[in-house]
Amino acid sequence: MKEQDKHVEDKKDNNLCRCKWCNLKNIKYVEYHDKEWGVPEYNDHNLFELLILESFQAGLSWECVLNKRESFREAFDNFDLEKICLYGEEKVQELMENGGIIRNKLKILAAVNNAGIFRSIQQEYGSFSKYIWSFTGNEIIYESDKTSSELSDRISKDLKKRGMKFVGTTIIYAYLQSIGVIYSHGEECYLYKRK
Repeated sequence: MKEQDKHVEDKKDNNLCRCKWCNLKNIKYVEYHDKEWGVPEYNDHNLFELLILESFQAGLSWECVLNKRESFREAFDNFDLEKICLYGEEKVQELMENGGIIRNKLKILAAVNNAGIFRSIQQEYGSFSKYIWSFTGNEIIYESDKTSSELSDRISKDLKKRGMKFVGTTIIYAYLQSIGVIYSHGEECYLYKRK
């Protein structure tokens, strides 16, 4: 039995029910669901990485992006904000030739663009974390079975006004779920809880 299959079997043996979207055959997905998704995140580096990854998800599945996460980290200098802000045409071309990531030129250009805006928000608020959590007054919203909300509409609109790309309300809602601003583990899930 492969190590990955064994780990999945171990998880099943624990009789842990998870959110219906979690593919139990994909160890990366199970780990992400169990340890990361919905956990409040305040570290700007991690907030930036997840924002960029979510923007690459547009039109694709999160599982597809998650499977390429390590390749993204390598290709994007471990999501070093300052380095990404300086990416030029040569680096964009290098990324377009990297088979390990999603090679969509508009999304790659958006990542570079969004890095600069992320940095300007940091300068304005002291951190991106303060900015994103200010929308809920640092409170966690408990809701599930949604793909957008008035909150994601507001944040999406604000980010677009600042010039960010690939930050529509559905992407922002998924982002808020991933960083724990919105806690969305379903009732069937062993991590389910309400305020």
